[in-house]
Amino acid sequence: MSRPARQTPAVRLLAVALAAALLLGAAGCGGSSKPGYCADRTRLENDVKGLASLSLSSGVSGLQAQLKTIQSDANALVASARSDFPTETGAVRTSVDTLVNSIRALPSNPSAAQVASLATDASSVVNAVRGFLDATKSKCS
Repeated sequence: MSRPARQTPAVRLLAVALAAALLLGAAGCGGSSKPGYCADRTRLENDVKGLASLSLSSGVSGLQAQLKTIQSDANALVASARSDFPTETGAVRTSVDTLVNSIRALPSNPSAAQVASLATDASSVVNAVRGFLDATKSKCS
């Protein structure tokens, strides 16, 4: 029933690391004179912030649920910004899909090493979203 202590903190650490890294370069969007993808960008940013609020009891299933939301909002962002930023949105889609698939492949009681292996995929998401944030900064600031 209970998970070993070393596994659950690893999931939490991954979530916090992903959220913190993404937020380093994030700037919010808003206002009606801005392109529609700015609101999608803000939603995706908030989804990633939501990773940091996962409780230890959420475990892998909580992480999977949050990543499903991230994937949905990333897809919306891609749809709204693809024509203006095809390279950046392609990188966001690919990296998020890869991370979601890696999380789905985890067993219900993953080892710390299995969770740690997600760091590369999480880093790819951070880099892709950061690239999109940088590319859209002048439009959404």
